[in-house]
Amino acid sequence: MNAKALIFDLDGVIVDTAKYHFLAWKSLADELGLFFDENVNERLKGVSRMRSFEIILEVNDASERFGEEEKQRLIARKNDLYVEYISRLTPSDVLDGIRELTDAARERGLKTAVASVSKNAPAVLSALKMREKFDYVADAAKVSRSKPDPEIFLVCAEALGVEPQCCVGIEDSQAGIEAIKAAGMRAVGINVAVTSVEPDIVLSSTAELDLDKITA
Repeated sequence: MNAKALIFDLDGVIVDTAKYHFLAWKSLADELGLFFDENVNERLKGVSRMRSFEIILEVNDASERFGEEEKQRLIARKNDLYVEYISRLTPSDVLDGIRELTDAARERGLKTAVASVSKNAPAVLSALKMREKFDYVADAAKVSRSKPDPEIFLVCAEALGVEPQCCVGIEDSQAGIEAIKAAGMRAVGINVAVTSVEPDIVLSSTAELDLDKITA
């Protein structure tokens, strides 16, 4: 079926905030005396804040070190650090090709959405002057399961009023690609380190995004 909607991941697709997530997690890990590097950070892409912290604890064989209340306090601390970093975002931080793609999609009558469970997504999009480019931004309160579960993409499709098979998802993580495919959508991968399910279209950067190609 013809594509009727584009659903975008936020981090690494619309803007490169992944570096800020890394810095925030690294700062927290250092405070707690936990090991954390770029390889561990790769495993956190596309998953929830709590699951990310649990992965860091697992890597350090420290899963039993903190109780649930303490974990909540610590991931809130991580978020405070992240918010401090993203407060510096400007419209110039939008990745190459994204404004052009969203403009072309809307001119052609396609719906657009952002599939991010981050509660900071609206603030990030506002800082980038991109909020008006999307018909829907996933509400974290309506999503209980992290990628690779397809829930967030299905929530976006339902909110847009478009059947999943008529949607194209754009992601930069393996978990995101798995979620898109599990939702029954076509997947575009941006510089994805493929370890399981492959995207339908593989691109090395957002600058290569072309509406005709990804909706064909």
